[in-house]
Amino acid sequence: MTENEIAKVVVDAAYQIHVKLGPGLLESVYESILAYELKKRGLKVVRQVPVPVIYDDLQFEEGFRADLIVENSVIIELKSVESIQPVHKKQLLTYLRLTDRRLGLLINFGEALIKDGIFRIANGLKDDSK
Repeated sequence: MTENEIAKVVVDAAYQIHVKLGPGLLESVYESILAYELKKRGLKVVRQVPVPVIYDDLQFEEGFRADLIVENSVIIELKSVESIQPVHKKQLLTYLRLTDRRLGLLINFGEALIKDGIFRIANGLKDDSK
């Protein structure tokens, strides 16, 4: 599966979860359920993955934790906030660069309409879904 195909499955699963549960739950709840839904759809998903950061030739074991990594290629960053801030998108782009991955999805389950809370962040990947 390509990154864009994985993203379509993730977006569909997020939509289904949001329709059933609505906004307002903790991020950890959405993370657990989204991981479950993606695994149910046959995707490999790991949660809360520590990602080391290299700085001045030193490796810091836990630079950040990726909420979800799907099929070892797409990083999913989850929020449950009133609105996404520019720093959230920059943060995900930094995660992509540090892990040498090309696609991330920032999903805010706090939005009234989930379509307003899904952001595709690319690190050198073209959108072939159009």
